[in-house]
Amino acid sequence: MTMAGCRVTAPIRLTELAHGGGCGCKLSPAVLREILAEAPLAAGYADLLVGTESGDDAAVYRINDRQAVVATTDFFMPIVDDPFEFGRIAATNALSDIYAMGGAPILALAILGMPVEKLPIEVVRRIVAGGAAVCATARIPVAGGHSIDSPEPIYGLAAIGLVDPNRVLRNDRAQAGDRLVLTKPLGIGIFSAALKRGELDEASYREMLAATTQLNLLGMELPEFAGVHSVTDVTGFALLGHALEMCRGASLGARIEMAALPIFPAAARLAESGIATGASRRNWASYGAEVDLPPGLPEWRRNLLSDPQTSGGLLIACDPATAPSLVALARRRGFAAAADIGEFTAGPPRVRVA
Repeated sequence: MTMAGCRVTAPIRLTELAHGGGCGCKLSPAVLREILAEAPLAAGYADLLVGTESGDDAAVYRINDRQAVVATTDFFMPIVDDPFEFGRIAATNALSDIYAMGGAPILALAILGMPVEKLPIEVVRRIVAGGAAVCATARIPVAGGHSIDSPEPIYGLAAIGLVDPNRVLRNDRAQAGDRLVLTKPLGIGIFSAALKRGELDEASYREMLAATTQLNLLGMELPEFAGVHSVTDVTGFALLGHALEMCRGASLGARIEMAALPIFPAAARLAESGIATGASRRNWASYGAEVDLPPGLPEWRRNLLSDPQTSGGLLIACDPATAPSLVALARRRGFAAAADIGEFTAGPPRVRVA
């Protein structure tokens, strides 16, 4: 349109250029398992400590007796419209995989796909700047990367870190009786769906940004924390999906206490009003047969359990005696909603919600 003879350009909404956003873009767990069913395992590499066998957060390769490389990659389409914040969220999410393994990141490479005919260069610069800002906070360089012209905006990182090969935190080492600690509230997928519909208020948007740009630095401390047995981060497969991965890896069941879950109050209200993501439904279709829910649990509460989290919290299995001090440490490190949410139990790999 024009005003006083000048062309006025409407603000670009990044979320309108993508069919999905954040970790909700991930393939569903069922589809991913089908794709990887016939993929060869990386057998024959004695120094490959963690590969694809347990669906862990990153690969780990031993260099020597004291050092191993942690390698991961993570990228997605916009979850917010602000380009700088999109870059920050994507970078924070990618680095989380390093922290979840107990590692310390040392460098990152940018992964960039942009519809160059639709986005001004300055918008793309702001996305890249947001990612670089998070890496600066993590005290690592963005040392290069790769870019393509793509139909939808994509940004993320390939991240490299280091870890002591004797102190790697895996997602398949939980023990029967371990408590389950979650460090960030649930509801990011609900927030993102509300944002795309124009129904997210400013206060909730700020909560969303604060959570998704909070680095999971706590992970670097966990290898030294007595009683911590297993760790993953909660992202696109949601709390239930990532808890099930831990169950399958350790051949255990888990019980999650619904009343103990940290959930953004505004996200709960939005979910109760009917807002949900398509990814939440795909997640439930993928693994709902492995979950036991309380009789009469409303669908909106179930949607929170299968809600894809972008840059979510750490999910930690620890000795029961360790849980209170671990929750206290997490809260001191800025994870105010950290909570003990359940336990691992002997039995088949299932999750029971109580």
